[in-house]
Amino acid sequence: MPLCASHNNKQQSPKDHIMKKVGLIGLGAMGSGMAGSLRRAKFDLYVLDVRPEVSQQFVKDGGTACSSLKELGSLCDVVVSVVVNAAQTEAVLFGSPDAPGLVDSLKPGSVFIMCSTVDPNISIAFESRLAEKGILYVDAPISGGAAKAASGEMTMMTSASAQAYDKVNDILNAMSGTVYRLGDRAGIGSKVKVINQLLAGVHIAAAAEAMALGLREGVDANALYEVITHSAGNSWMFENRMAHVLAGDYKPLSAVDIFVKDLGIVLDMARASKFPLPLSSTAHQMFMQASTAGFAKEDDSAVIKIFPGIELPKASK
Repeated sequence: MPLCASHNNKQQSPKDHIMKKVGLIGLGAMGSGMAGSLRRAKFDLYVLDVRPEVSQQFVKDGGTACSSLKELGSLCDVVVSVVVNAAQTEAVLFGSPDAPGLVDSLKPGSVFIMCSTVDPNISIAFESRLAEKGILYVDAPISGGAAKAASGEMTMMTSASAQAYDKVNDILNAMSGTVYRLGDRAGIGSKVKVINQLLAGVHIAAAAEAMALGLREGVDANALYEVITHSAGNSWMFENRMAHVLAGDYKPLSAVDIFVKDLGIVLDMARASKFPLPLSSTAHQMFMQASTAGFAKEDDSAVIKIFPGIELPKASK
């Protein structure tokens, strides 16, 4: 399949999908925004989160909260999964000792949209296992951050069969500003997302290193930020994440441990083909160091805290 990118103009009519029942699992920073986009697009929306109070809070403005995977799967034609990792996706699909998974309740012909960052081979295996049950699968990792998820302007890197796309194009477009169709089978979307995460992680680590050096050398941090964001050394990650450092705000929009995981996936993918990734390896070690130093759950910009002998900006009161 050649590369295809659909740019959504958000002027869809609800009449074509008003009867389509869509479930979304995982109301975190990204998932809650995506669920909001589906609600605005007038889908018949069902949500589930491990925190029941989060589901109940969300549905105050519309939608239905489900109490189990079995309930959600039995009600929905399409399920969007926005959980953290492959292990959680595995549990969502195939269950755990404590609860059955979606495969026990989804009807043949249903579609499962997988939005987590996982090893591409795991995504390929999910597609194959679901096919045995007659369930279609869309490999659909996401990028753009919580703000773009909330506004329906994030990017989706997808690969799936033509049959699956036919059933979910309107859903993908409702959640995204741009949907890239990268291939006709699972794994390709995940490979592109892994490469994106390579760059994102390296850029955050490099941005932190640059800001740390500036602080060590006594450069005014705000002045440095102003110059770099208007110069050739800028990156989207420098501009976004170093603003968190200047504000002294490490509330996790994307946590340090996310890049411990994602850069680990990057290195695993490359290791399988004996491909060297020296910058990714260094960045991964930096996030590992930040995690073990106690910053695992802080914003990923907290990787700057591994540098010695610097005084970081304090949060304003």
